[in-house]
Amino acid sequence: MPKSKHILPVIVLAQFCCTSLWFAGNGVMSDLIVAFDLTPAALSHLTSAVQIGFITGTLIFAFLTIADRFSPSLVFVICAIFGALFNLGLILPGNSGVSLLAFRFFTGFFLAGIYPVGMKIAADYYQEGLGRSLGYLVGALVVGTAFPHLVKVFSSDLPWRTIVYVTSSVAVFGGFLLWLLVPDGPFRRRMQKPDSSAFLRVFKDVQFRSAAFGYFGHMWELYAFWTFIPVILQKYSSLYPQHTPAVSLWSFLIIGLGGVSCAVGGVLSERFGVRRSATFALTCSGICCLLVPWVMHQPGMVTFLLFLVFWGLMVIADSPLFSTLVAKHAPVEMKGTALTIVNCVGFSIIQLLNLLYLSVDSVFIYSILALGPLFGILSLRYVFFPSP
Repeated sequence: MPKSKHILPVIVLAQFCCTSLWFAGNGVMSDLIVAFDLTPAALSHLTSAVQIGFITGTLIFAFLTIADRFSPSLVFVICAIFGALFNLGLILPGNSGVSLLAFRFFTGFFLAGIYPVGMKIAADYYQEGLGRSLGYLVGALVVGTAFPHLVKVFSSDLPWRTIVYVTSSVAVFGGFLLWLLVPDGPFRRRMQKPDSSAFLRVFKDVQFRSAAFGYFGHMWELYAFWTFIPVILQKYSSLYPQHTPAVSLWSFLIIGLGGVSCAVGGVLSERFGVRRSATFALTCSGICCLLVPWVMHQPGMVTFLLFLVFWGLMVIADSPLFSTLVAKHAPVEMKGTALTIVNCVGFSIIQLLNLLYLSVDSVFIYSILALGPLFGILSLRYVFFPSP
């Protein structure tokens, strides 16, 4: 463990500041529609643009092995600056649907040098206790994901352009904070030359494949659940008009409390093991997927909300644990590339699932999410791979 106690708090704070480009951007989407007189359909396109940008960025970063060839702290601050500049593009007068899509795409593109690179930096500092460290790191990301829902509750009078200014400024601050205070870690091993096949070769290791495929099963469920929390709450209100939970507030609580479970899961993994802890959380969230149709038709609102809170805790608790397994089983000189390509595939799965869920209007569609945890559990148990 590194002696400098400030390292992990700085990484966590910088990650939260910089990924606010994603979170707050989503929070002002509806304002962009009104300000630039766009059609309602533009909302889903703008939301997808940042994800597609992230997927494209992670693929290119992995292909070029950026995080392993160059100082990850330098990559982080450069991407923070460019991400902030493209985020500021949203406030330019005369924006059109095309220009807004481009700005959101490139914001997502440069987030590829922030989220997975932040985990790479943590892995370069923490070999022992990596699960705990990534638990705090992903926990901060989860709270950031929930933050736009809280903004909607308390900032109805706050100009949307102010939110854009603030998030861009905060991102630049976070980038420079990490660059100045977190040098390259003691366990970093620099890749000496470009290796365009590295992002494929990492999958040759059976334990890495097990962790990566487990993560893919986790991602199948996670972001679809987060995306549809407001939809589930609104659906429940339509079934039981006498119950009207505050959608934005409860969305924040259900998602945001997952940050606590990430931190707790990371701590518990040191006692019970990373793989076992991930399997437990994945099993619990998979069971929740299957119970949704039944719970949705129960008239007790307290039971319904407690169920969603529990699901929110379990659905994310395994995320830092999978990243820990990925980092541990990747070659030391390829950790950045490994984390980046796994994020690329994971978010590609999310984008494909969004198309499925938008085309089906049935409460039973949420049960399909259980296929992800099932696949992940079987992957963790090496069912799909020969014994190492």
